[in-house]
Amino acid sequence: MGKNRNSNYKILLADDEPDILDFLSYNLKKEGFEVYTAEDGIQAVEMAKKIVPHLIILDVMMPNMDGITACKEMNKISVLNDSIKIFLTARSEDYSQIAGFEVGADDYVTKPIKPKVLISRIKALLRRLHFSTEKQEANVITKFGNLSIDTERYLVIKDGEEKVLPRKEFKLLKLLTSKPEKVFTREEILNKVWGTDVVVGDRTIDVHIRKIREKLNINQIITIKGVGYKFTLKNEI
Repeated sequence: MGKNRNSNYKILLADDEPDILDFLSYNLKKEGFEVYTAEDGIQAVEMAKKIVPHLIILDVMMPNMDGITACKEMNKISVLNDSIKIFLTARSEDYSQIAGFEVGADDYVTKPIKPKVLISRIKALLRRLHFSTEKQEANVITKFGNLSIDTERYLVIKDGEEKVLPRKEFKLLKLLTSKPEKVFTREEILNKVWGTDVVVGDRTIDVHIRKIREKLNINQIITIKGVGYKFTLKNEI
């Protein structure tokens, strides 16, 4: 028999409950994944820097450093830009999900966890990662006034200053700038940035748009009420 394709993928699992770590590790290893574990956010960040996992599963509520903060720290590490991030939590309140997606989460799973559901989501997310890796673009730098987007280095340059955006924010900006003046509907944005395998709400898009505007200090992303967003060339700054 050939090598299990899942063995090509490294997964980092962070949770402060030993039973959950053991339970999920067992099920993920049974699927052939290479699994690493951490018991809090600090350990997770350090481990992620060492192994550069393809996918990171973070419990939201952990001691020393919670999952949201750990994700923020990981977003500052360039080698982790392509790492997929999933949050686990026993809390199903809407604000928790918004907080997770605001820091760049790719998916959100509420405890108690059903292994088959989690593994199905993981495989779907990894398929997208595999597909995007196969279709990597050449080093293309697109310029709009004093704003440049470097697709190979995952960088945005504004007024000569390099800025690293979380992966979802970068993909969203890249999508909008791919066709200036085109109005992208919310459905298009969700499908092209988050994919059809992940269910997220409209507020998730709004949060990401707000973050991009704030971080880059630009007014070129225009809200088309009731429809979606567009990137305009008329307000270059």
